[in-house]
Amino acid sequence: MPPEEQAAGVRRVTWAGMAINIGLAALKMAGGILGQSAAVVADAVHSISDVATDLAILIGVRFWSKPPDECHPHGHRRIETVVTIVIGLSLAAVAIGLGYRSMASIGEPHGPPGLVALLAAGLSIVVKEALFRWTLIVGRRIRSTAVVANAWHHRSDAYSSVPAFIAVGGALLVPGWQWLDHLGAILVALFILHAAIRIMKPAYEELIDTGASDAEVAELARLAEGVAGVREVHGLRTRYHGGGLHVDLHVLVDPGLSVREGHDIGGAVKHRLLRDGPHVADVLVHLEPYEG
Repeated sequence: MPPEEQAAGVRRVTWAGMAINIGLAALKMAGGILGQSAAVVADAVHSISDVATDLAILIGVRFWSKPPDECHPHGHRRIETVVTIVIGLSLAAVAIGLGYRSMASIGEPHGPPGLVALLAAGLSIVVKEALFRWTLIVGRRIRSTAVVANAWHHRSDAYSSVPAFIAVGGALLVPGWQWLDHLGAILVALFILHAAIRIMKPAYEELIDTGASDAEVAELARLAEGVAGVREVHGLRTRYHGGGLHVDLHVLVDPGLSVREGHDIGGAVKHRLLRDGPHVADVLVHLEPYEG
């Protein structure tokens, strides 16, 4: 996908998500305060953190979508990986802060939460789950790790509203169970922390140049060896860069071929891997003579 088209897709889905996040954060904050629910207020803070990560993506896409230059011959897509890490770290910080505050205040008495808090949490579950599904589809289609990470951020918000909804509902149904609201806030924090780890793991693996799985490497070798004129393939290496797989490999051909014939075979290998390989973004082919 051309960088300009990908950047446009990133902006479109992120602007829409940010508008929804601002509305939900305001709704849940008002519902949590008016309904005296610590769990729903914690959930509102989570939605506010969603807005911050939306801004990080909108700013970051201006840089990672730039074409390669002399100082960055492989492009600027690592910026997207860094933004993904920032999203995960911000989520983890929110989770730790909310969890600490909830545990510190779990023994503090307060009145039962109101129905408005329950309605705010329920609406958040429905809206954020729908936003997650849409954002994930767009992120996978345009192969953007930051957008996929933001999708899981939306899913974590939907999940974190579930314990808030249950806690508020339980505190409303059973008098004297107001402590359940604080416990719900702690569960919200744990959900957020789990989402942060899930977001950061693939981005971290990309930063340390983790390669494709054994099954994917075997599939790449099979595709290359299926090209006419290829006698053998070895030295196949892979690494992820900006959500795409970069491949380099040694292709052995008959030593009596002309340079043009060998070049054509190498081009055919590259074309096939780009077309049929798993998320392949670039291929570097090294030609060698086959000595039997």
